[in-house]
Amino acid sequence: MDLSAEFKRWKAQCLSKADLSRKGSVDEDVLEIVQLLNGQEQFFTTSSCAGRIILLDGSINGSEVQKKNCCWLLVTHKACVKDDVIVALKKANGDAILKFEPLVLHVQCRQLQDAQTLAVRSTHSLEVPLSHQGKLMVTEEYINFLVKIANQKMEENKKRIERFYNCLQHALEKETVSTTSHPKEKVNSSYSRKKKRNPEKARGKRVTKENDKEVENNDHDDPGISVTIFPEDY
Repeated sequence: MDLSAEFKRWKAQCLSKADLSRKGSVDEDVLEIVQLLNGQEQFFTTSSCAGRIILLDGSINGSEVQKKNCCWLLVTHKACVKDDVIVALKKANGDAILKFEPLVLHVQCRQLQDAQTLAVRSTHSLEVPLSHQGKLMVTEEYINFLVKIANQKMEENKKRIERFYNCLQHALEKETVSTTSHPKEKVNSSYSRKKKRNPEKARGKRVTKENDKEVENNDHDDPGISVTIFPEDY
């Protein structure tokens, strides 16, 4: 089987599908990154989110917030307003959680060394319980404090998106020059040396698990490698 041809066919098939996200389109702040990746023959995106502040009403299982079967009381990809959170909390019947989630990209890569170019992750997030069984557990003053923190993270997230785009663009240009200037064996040898590095020291650059569970429509027959990107140091 010609894996390159199969990857190209699968890429065209996936990119032609309708956007099934809640919004139904790519977020404006991450559009340039998505277009840049999809313009490369070795990558394509399967889903993305530029970052968001959300208020969920559901339940907590231990320390894990369950998104499935939760009611989305509030979601915004921009700065949040305290009064909007207060109004949304009045609709909560379970355990309401205020969350900030940074940029996330799910990217399918043709080969493992292509994934090595991309994979980074971050802890730039926020997750705080506000109510239990419909009863508000914090003060309005504390909610105001949390909203300010979430908005600060959203602003920082936008800066990181811009830095990540610039660094990704530079990395892809450098990779193109390297590929055309050196034999394929040297590229593989370079990757082997990188692979031996201590993963704890490779801060901000880490290959995630293959076949990421969050990537929809991914099975064992699909070509390529899946990575999830959470920009941190860019």
